[in-house]
Amino acid sequence: MDFFVRYWKQRRKGIFVFVLFCLIFLGVFGMYHLPLEAAYYPALLCAFVGSVFMVLDYRQAIGKHKRLQEMENLTAELMNDLPEAGSWEEEDYQRLISIIRDENVELREEAEKRFADLIDYYTTWVHQIKTPIASMRLTLQGEDSELSRRLMTELQRIEQYVDMVLCYLRLDSDSTDYVLCKVDLDEVVRQAIRKFAGQFVMLGIRLDYKPLQATVVTDEKWLLFVVEQILSNAIKYTRGSGTVTIELESPKTLCVRDTGIGIAPEDLPRVFEKGYTGYNGRSDKKASGLGLYLCRRICNNLGHQISATSVLDEGTAIRIDLRQHEVRE
Repeated sequence: MDFFVRYWKQRRKGIFVFVLFCLIFLGVFGMYHLPLEAAYYPALLCAFVGSVFMVLDYRQAIGKHKRLQEMENLTAELMNDLPEAGSWEEEDYQRLISIIRDENVELREEAEKRFADLIDYYTTWVHQIKTPIASMRLTLQGEDSELSRRLMTELQRIEQYVDMVLCYLRLDSDSTDYVLCKVDLDEVVRQAIRKFAGQFVMLGIRLDYKPLQATVVTDEKWLLFVVEQILSNAIKYTRGSGTVTIELESPKTLCVRDTGIGIAPEDLPRVFEKGYTGYNGRSDKKASGLGLYLCRRICNNLGHQISATSVLDEGTAIRIDLRQHEVRE
């Protein structure tokens, strides 16, 4: 109905001119005292023929409209089969559309090439920077002092930030290597715990963890990254003598709970947004606001659901619902 109204508004000038010409003929016939029937019949005949042509024109117009609506969901590369132009104006518009489409395709291909080059560069950089990190870790492992333990913690943070860079770049890459299979959840959690064991000891934070005895369908490497980010936050915002609890809630939800400083109620709905640090992040100048954002993006890609609950000055709980994927036996 909306298109019908727009169509009549677009054609109203032609209809107005036709009616005006009929009135002119009637007026001239009347001035010369000629029979008005001689003008009525041609006017009605022209109106009938015009109506037939208008119906055909309307069908053609609505056909073009539907075709263009179908093309709205196509990419620029596929927008080649435009409806046939019915006037020189439409030809001009289609020529402009073709120019813009070709420029869009060129810009997109150039952007994809630059993005691929960027991914390759940072991938190479990550692998290169890990070599001196591993060398420094081996050097520090030979010492057992408060300074070496602190340096080891800072070195671990550097490595974590390096992994975040690579993860951030790979999220939207066509080559993202997701491999979904059955994974022992305890094995993933234990790997993350081993990575942060030194920080638990150094900061005096108690770990409450019992075997979860669960198998989930996920990508082990990417889920490990998510668990490491959550544990890192739990350790960062938990005061000394606090507790970090890792447990499995029914039916199959991994929960990491801490007794840290918590999250302000006004910040809680936005903790998974890109770059959002909230009150705690503003207090901690090193916060990037990317950790939980990456966790949410990865969980969405894996088909998991991640959520957060928190009470200020009492602690935070991050939950990952791992029920989404099931493997057929």
